[in-house]
Amino acid sequence: MKKYFLSLLLVSNFAVSGCAGLAADNPEIAAQALHDRRTPDIIADDNSIETDIYDELQDDDQLQHLAHIHVNAYNGAVLVTGEAANAEIKNKIIDLVRVTKHVKLVHNNLTIAYPSDAGSRANDAQMTDNIKAVLAQIRTLPGFESAMIKVITENAIVYLMGRVHRTEGAVVINVVRHQPDVKRIITVFEYLD
Repeated sequence: MKKYFLSLLLVSNFAVSGCAGLAADNPEIAAQALHDRRTPDIIADDNSIETDIYDELQDDDQLQHLAHIHVNAYNGAVLVTGEAANAEIKNKIIDLVRVTKHVKLVHNNLTIAYPSDAGSRANDAQMTDNIKAVLAQIRTLPGFESAMIKVITENAIVYLMGRVHRTEGAVVINVVRHQPDVKRIITVFEYLD
């Protein structure tokens, strides 16, 4: 019995460490982990969550025409932003996200509206780039790197994700609120203290 248990323990330990090695061996994930408070395995899970959801959404023609969706995963929490043409479409999207492997929590910020136009999306992309550039200039917080903050902009509403200390979160929010054209800031921070 002892030999069986020991063998089972060794096999399960090898399987777990083998999976962990896959994420750490990916150069892109390893590089991202250098500037992130998530482990390589969690980064890989978050990337997998996003890919799996987008793959499911791509398979549904109705969603392609009646919704504009952004999905961002951070430490198993998924932020869903964008527009859905009606409540039925919105619920269908959120239900799909909830059953995706590794999803721990869903932040539903989909609005019921027709999908935004290309001009609005371009403005949002420019705002995101500007905010990331300003966050990269923060030098007063020991141990803080702007790459720890995921910035998402949808219809001039800025969403902030990341694992931060409260002082870091306060500084980031203060910096972002002084940026032009920001209508609102919604934080989806996971506080470490």
